[in-house]
Amino acid sequence: MGKHVIVGAGQIGRLLAERLVADGHEVTVVSRSGSGPDGVTKVAASAADEARLTRVTRGADVLYNCANPQYHRWTQDWPPMAAAMLGTAQTTGAVLTTLANLYPYGAVDGPMTEDLPLTGGGVKGQVRARMWADALAAHAAGRIRMTELRASDYYGPGVRDQGHVGDRFLPPLLAGKPATYLHDPGVVRSWTYVHDVAAALATAGSDERAYGRAWHVPTAAPFSARRLADAVASIAGTSPARIRRLPYWAQDVVGLAVPMLRELKETRYQFTRSFVIDSSAFETTFGQRPTPFDDAVAATVSWWQAQR
Repeated sequence: MGKHVIVGAGQIGRLLAERLVADGHEVTVVSRSGSGPDGVTKVAASAADEARLTRVTRGADVLYNCANPQYHRWTQDWPPMAAAMLGTAQTTGAVLTTLANLYPYGAVDGPMTEDLPLTGGGVKGQVRARMWADALAAHAAGRIRMTELRASDYYGPGVRDQGHVGDRFLPPLLAGKPATYLHDPGVVRSWTYVHDVAAALATAGSDERAYGRAWHVPTAAPFSARRLADAVASIAGTSPARIRRLPYWAQDVVGLAVPMLRELKETRYQFTRSFVIDSSAFETTFGQRPTPFDDAVAATVSWWQAQR
């Protein structure tokens, strides 16, 4: 069994830590708050503190970047954090395994594959593209070993206010009330199940076949928020599902005071047109299939009901 260091104790970092511990690995979770699940070593530190991160990562096999700065601070926070993790991987020899997203592709026609150019015009996409380019250059130069896992928006157990189908969507449906959604609920798009993200990270970090390139996390066939709502309401016995949409003009007004909502304007294209991920490369190479829709929704409903 190996030693694994996870930067970030959010929804994915916690799931990944639990999975690695269950597999018998030694796991350290680094976060500002020093939080983490049972069975891991918890370290309170800044992800931008390269010296501290290097000390923590000495002797580790894999360093996972599951950090998630505040949405409106990506341009300020990501560069020093990414540089610190890159430097730590170079000094310690740990495989840098980064959890990323699809923003760098921008608006495209057809399913997204890993070989698409990273030409997305948005600020957040550019930040992620720069991180990828720096890590890939270091790998090509032989300074580090690395891989990157890209996922679509999350759904599943534990996805709360960070997700479009989190605490403003699921709990109201379970209570027989209208869910709040920011976009057209009829648009069919890709959603990635959180447990599939953790599973893919655990696989890629320790498999040499994954190194030196990006991969898409196994993601089931696309579906609409309307279909998700109907499935949730059916399981909970609160059908028919009702969805209340917050118009974009209202979001713009509220966004003047709420930074998170203001930042979401840049990514609206992902919910107004085809935004579909092709994860066949990872599925074929590593034999990991995405969790079926019905199973994922049932687990999500069960988790939310347990919270009540």
